[in-house]
Amino acid sequence: MKVIGAGFGRTGTDSLRAALELLLGGRCYHMKELVRRPEHVAEWRKLVLTQRARGAVNWRKIFDGYVATVDWPGANYYEEILAAYPDAKLLLSVRDPDAWFDSFQTLVKIMNAIGKLSFVPRLGFLKEFHDVAVWHEFTDLQDRASCIEVFERHIAEVQARVPADQLLVFRVQDGWDPLCRFLEVDVPDVPFPHVNTRGEIQRFAAKRVAKEVVRASGETIQGLLGVGSTPR
Repeated sequence: MKVIGAGFGRTGTDSLRAALELLLGGRCYHMKELVRRPEHVAEWRKLVLTQRARGAVNWRKIFDGYVATVDWPGANYYEEILAAYPDAKLLLSVRDPDAWFDSFQTLVKIMNAIGKLSFVPRLGFLKEFHDVAVWHEFTDLQDRASCIEVFERHIAEVQARVPADQLLVFRVQDGWDPLCRFLEVDVPDVPFPHVNTRGEIQRFAAKRVAKEVVRASGETIQGLLGVGSTPR
């Protein structure tokens, strides 16, 4: 693990994911991994919600095969991840608080919709995990003032707790230069990535949710028809 992202989701983290994968030549963990690979939700649940209380989270197991992490859920546990990878650099992505809140509401709406799909267990786990281990610091996910207070407090805490020479506060508008200087790598001869706009994340979520609904519906129908059961 070379880079640990402490910035909340909707601060350009998917663009950062793409940028870091190009610069570091490896995979970068992002919230989308929990949607693409729902089995990761169970792993996070087990490690964070049970082992964390005992101080025994195996972060290296979660991040095996990844060179960086950005976005939630990792952003909430940046100090613990940094303790597991003390030589890693920490990247704090930020943006205008009001713009962040407006963009964050896209995620809230998606998760609220997912929460209504109780017949899809894998999506239910994802909603529960968000409530308990990702967005647990928020008292009202749709209240602008309280959400921005959490957002700004997190930024201040990261800046206070991480040594300045190990931390980069970054806005995606800053582009390649500060990021490449921080990582001590050459600036690529390509534009800085700009991905995961609100429309893109809505399409991504709709596609993945539809896939899980079809999967769950098929399993339900098979159960009703006895398909796959052991013959008697």
